[in-house]
Amino acid sequence: MPRIEPIHPPYSEPVDRALRRWMPPGVPHEPLALFRVLHRNPELASRMFALGAGLLGHGLLPGIDREIVIARVTARAGCAYEWGVHAATLAPQAGLDPERLRATVTPAADVAWSPRHAALLAAVDELHDTAHLSPPAWDALRAHYEDPQILEFLVLAGWYRTIGYLANGLLLEEEPWAVPFPA
Repeated sequence: MPRIEPIHPPYSEPVDRALRRWMPPGVPHEPLALFRVLHRNPELASRMFALGAGLLGHGLLPGIDREIVIARVTARAGCAYEWGVHAATLAPQAGLDPERLRATVTPAADVAWSPRHAALLAAVDELHDTAHLSPPAWDALRAHYEDPQILEFLVLAGWYRTIGYLANGLLLEEEPWAVPFPA
């Protein structure tokens, strides 16, 4: 049971409109529990939507790179909720196959990452462990990304760390349709 109960239908018209805006068009699922909890504070939810939607829909990083970052950040944070949501929807759409997706949680020796993706994973791990990037990690990112993309990477990693804190702190249960978090 989450620490703060998500709102349930029937929603007021403004809340219904806002929740539908958060979900991709044509998705057969109810709005995520995370979104419904956030709407206990609609002003905060509105401010969070702007950044979250911008990172997912208007970013400079290739979709697969974005999803690798999100999967690794949420895995390192132990956030089964958000990892599972992305693993079920956005990661496959971006081209992240199930084997590599699992390797974001439990690194596998038989999964060969491209140098670009290895640089992302190493940078996420350093940020998670130290909140800093060493010169080698920075240089590895610079070999594959322009400055605007690196700035986006840093914000994306921090944003999903925040989402991990939120989902874990609330004790959100995984969505019934989400991919189960690997043991």
